[in-house]
Amino acid sequence: MDDLDALKSLWASMRLPVDEMEKRLTEFQVAETVDGQFAGALGLQIIRQHALLHREDYPNFADADAARELFWERIQKLSASHGVFRVWTQDRSPFWTHLGFLPANAEILARLPPEWSQLEGHWFTLQLKNEDAINDALANQFAGFSENEKKQSAHVMEQSQTLKTVITVVGFAIGIICIGIAFYLLTMHPISTGR
Repeated sequence: MDDLDALKSLWASMRLPVDEMEKRLTEFQVAETVDGQFAGALGLQIIRQHALLHREDYPNFADADAARELFWERIQKLSASHGVFRVWTQDRSPFWTHLGFLPANAEILARLPPEWSQLEGHWFTLQLKNEDAINDALANQFAGFSENEKKQSAHVMEQSQTLKTVITVVGFAIGIICIGIAFYLLTMHPISTGR
């Protein structure tokens, strides 16, 4: 919030819709010079396991690479805490390609979140984590968990079937004993007709 006025001025100078940008204020990372002056801003939007670098703006582009170094440290921390697999940008700055951002081919573009697919331009991307390996590991863990649950369910069903059999046998035994006692009582103590 302290940098809102500087951001508004920067957005206005770049002919960006200030009101729309202000609604997305929480997406922006801000860099300052050593003496505390506003040095630039970079938008970072995170959707699921993807991060988008957007709206990179500087009052003085001579400070851009120094600010980008700071931004990159912050982006890595935020990406780690949000579980981001891949970072996307449409910025062609050599700084980003030097970090390892590569043009996205058709196979990689298929992973682009649909929320960003309407943005026109060339995409560059950097994989932070091997999403396929992580997804495979999660699928294997889930399969193991599912198999374990099936085994436990089968064991519980087996135990309940055994319990049902024991209860049935005990019920029949009690019923036979009761019939036996009733027969004994009737034969040993005949019911007299009160005359």
